[in-house]
Amino acid sequence: MNQAKHPSQLYAEFIKGIWKENPVFVAVLGMCPMLAVTNSAINGLAMGAATTFVLVCSSLLVSSLRKFIPKQVRITTYIIIIASFVTIVDYVLKAAFPGTHKDLGAFIQLIVVNCLILGRQEAFASRNTPIKALMDALGMSIGFTFALFCLGATREILGNGSIFDISLFGDNFEPWVIMILPPGGFLMLGMILLFFNWLQQRKQHKLQARAREVMS
Repeated sequence: MNQAKHPSQLYAEFIKGIWKENPVFVAVLGMCPMLAVTNSAINGLAMGAATTFVLVCSSLLVSSLRKFIPKQVRITTYIIIIASFVTIVDYVLKAAFPGTHKDLGAFIQLIVVNCLILGRQEAFASRNTPIKALMDALGMSIGFTFALFCLGATREILGNGSIFDISLFGDNFEPWVIMILPPGGFLMLGMILLFFNWLQQRKQHKLQARAREVMS
């Protein structure tokens, strides 16, 4: 019976971060990189990939060492582990993708203090097995990357008339320059959060309506 439930439990840990507990649209975490680097789709994906590597690797290591890390120094230990993987990402991007590294700038190093990553170590990885920590980290990472891509792609389309530097509307398109500026990030994020909350409320109303039908 436990073996039958095991795959479904792992799937639940994975899928929750993508939609139900999305770190940006629901928990509203990681707002600094969310607003700072998402003026294009490629920057959003690059930051999402970097965050995914750090979150997955640190969650696996913290979960594997959870019984050996003293409670008194657990936060310090988590930060050291996270910082180690951030350093790896920083050097790899600088060597292999210097243009992207320059675009992301200091926000690569700031992954160390991303509340999403540190929060998952304290709330989940340090209390669960490595396989569960892996599923949780993958789901949260995909959800975070999805949010970054949505904001970056929307801002690039409206602000430049392009996606991945490919022109979509031709020379006659008048771009909304504000969308690739900091105010555009706040405006578009607010609109996306509003749309996401509307979807959540709509789903909740449908569930409540079905419950009333069943009771009646």
